[in-house]
Amino acid sequence: MNKKGRLIVCSGPSGVGKGTIVRRYVEEHPGVELSVSATTRGPRPGEEEGVHYYFISREQFEEKIAGDGMLEYASFAGNYYGTPRDKVEQALSRGRDVILEIEVQGAMKVKARCPEALLVFIMPPSFEVLRRRLSGRGTEDAATVARRLSAAAGEMEKARGYDYIVVNDDLEEALADFGAVITAAKCSIHDMKYLIDEVQKDAQTCNDANS
Repeated sequence: MNKKGRLIVCSGPSGVGKGTIVRRYVEEHPGVELSVSATTRGPRPGEEEGVHYYFISREQFEEKIAGDGMLEYASFAGNYYGTPRDKVEQALSRGRDVILEIEVQGAMKVKARCPEALLVFIMPPSFEVLRRRLSGRGTEDAATVARRLSAAAGEMEKARGYDYIVVNDDLEEALADFGAVITAAKCSIHDMKYLIDEVQKDAQTCNDANS
């Protein structure tokens, strides 16, 4: 059977726990890969090539942009960040599912280029819960938390453009819901067309042999 992998895009505001959900899902499903982004910034202490990022030059990144080699990209603080198209397509062609954990703007670019992609948005149960989570981390000052909350409001409004919403109130329940959404999508007509084709081919062969 010629079954391609499923492209999954996961987004959500800072502090909602999307990274934890994605990492847990990948750890528990050997046939799933987490896409590694490319960047033009230098590696930080402890970061590994091909694990945390693909570290490339600005010239190389711009060549990829010109050659349609990025599924999505953005510029932040003077550096490019983006999803290499070839890495994703190679994994999908091997039948592996690929998860892109990216921001809303990038997700919308992927949706425009790959309408078959599954878009999942991770939501907090309430804005107040998100505020408490961000404040409770104790790693950022009040001004930074306020900026993140302001950005979160805009991101959650754009959640209307996604296919599914998963609410992260309880982590284990959210992880189960995330997996259920992916399972449902992989049983869709779009994903199962290959099986219909295979069964029809087998049926024709069987009918021809018995005629």
